[in-house]
Amino acid sequence: MRNPRQQAHDPALRTSLDRREQHRRLIRALLPEMAPGTVVSHQSAAVLYGTTLWRTPLDRVCVTRNRRGGGRTRPFAKVHGSPVDSAVEIDGFAVTTPARTVVDLALTLPFEAAVAAGDALAGMFGLGAAELGEELARAKGRYGIGQAKQVIAMLDGRSQSIGESLSRTMIHQHALPLPSSQGNVLTSDGRFVARVDFYYESAGVLCEFDGPTEYGRLLGPGQDFATTVGRERTRETYLRALGFEVVRWTWDDLIRDRAARRLRAALSRSRPRPDGHIEPAPALPTRPALIHTL
Repeated sequence: MRNPRQQAHDPALRTSLDRREQHRRLIRALLPEMAPGTVVSHQSAAVLYGTTLWRTPLDRVCVTRNRRGGGRTRPFAKVHGSPVDSAVEIDGFAVTTPARTVVDLALTLPFEAAVAAGDALAGMFGLGAAELGEELARAKGRYGIGQAKQVIAMLDGRSQSIGESLSRTMIHQHALPLPSSQGNVLTSDGRFVARVDFYYESAGVLCEFDGPTEYGRLLGPGQDFATTVGRERTRETYLRALGFEVVRWTWDDLIRDRAARRLRAALSRSRPRPDGHIEPAPALPTRPALIHTL
């Protein structure tokens, strides 16, 4: 077995593997050397689940041992001490359950990063408020519990990208009402018009996150940009004809607060009730988590 220090600093690995694959390799190198009963946790668990992470440090493998306190930091590992009585097996390693992983991240990561990862895990495993609430109750008294409660209250497993998750944290931080996620817009007689990222049905406001550039997320491989933009503008014209207002934003708009200003203005305007209506889009398929008692 190669030394974990060599693996972490191997230039070939740094250039040929993405951060998550490097982290998986570090997990495989370190875990066999750790004490029996060690459970992979926090962002390391999220990496093994294959979930989304945003601005999350992956320089150390995070593990938890079933004890109160006694956590410590090593050169390539962060050892947490807290009660853990169940796990999921992945690649031969014991890993904290999806709900426990969400709460652990909510306790330790910055707010936006915790929401992005929590949304992804909630959607991947179909985690509901009751299951997350039970896990949050078990964390009572742990450092960061105040933020964790706010994160859990914000989660939406229907979010389909980091940008959508960060859009919701932006909306929350500007004290705007949270929208519903992933809606199908229909005409009054039930014909499908469009699927939108966010919606405020009573206000008649629809929202779209575009990614790096306006309409950019809609452009697939080999597609012509002008054709894609033209098609999307036709779609928007139809939505507006039904009485909806469409608000779009990009990454840059999020950073510069332009998205919040546009949304606030749209929500403040009065408009007649739209002719169309919105239904929640079907949720994506979820994965089972085979949980066993430790």
